[in-house]
Amino acid sequence: MFTQMLRSLRKEKGLSQRELGAHVGVTQQMVGKWEKGSSTPDPSMLARIAELLEVSVDALLGVETPEDARPVSRYDRFRIPVVGTVKAGYGALAFEEDYGSEYADVKDPDNYFYLVVRGDSMEPRIQDGDLALVHKQPTLDNGDLGVLVYGDGEGTLKKFVVRGNAVVLHPFNPAYEDLVLRGEELEQLHVVGKVVKTVTQW
Repeated sequence: MFTQMLRSLRKEKGLSQRELGAHVGVTQQMVGKWEKGSSTPDPSMLARIAELLEVSVDALLGVETPEDARPVSRYDRFRIPVVGTVKAGYGALAFEEDYGSEYADVKDPDNYFYLVVRGDSMEPRIQDGDLALVHKQPTLDNGDLGVLVYGDGEGTLKKFVVRGNAVVLHPFNPAYEDLVLRGEELEQLHVVGKVVKTVTQW
């Protein structure tokens, strides 16, 4: 049951095996072993994984369902606005095209929004039309998924990678090239927020 729960919760968070491993300090191969059932993390590692995936250890082990074990005591369910595009201009970010709202379990709802994903640059993991739940923040850590605006263009959802003195905006779809920004170009890069999860729309 742990192997299935780990795989399911990891994918729900939009994390690859490598990304999950990086967050908890192990290799992609080790995460793969956990998901195949050939290895099991120790109790302290289980706690770290559960914290990352925002469930209890019991839920991670399949003792209780993730829905029952979500930290509802810390977070309440709120309606979060859904926007179609994010643009930069006139020194501020504009959230355009109101698509209503969707529920999310968060503790500070004013700092979140949903963005409708457009295009196929993040396929196969994130599809055109999916919803990305975004926490508004001005910075990202290396490896985060983020919504960013370059220059006065539209917001784009990409993986944020720091490579030496450069920042790389990395698409998951290999048909698209990385955007590498250096020097003065970085001054035109605006972080809108961090993508905390994506939701597939059927």
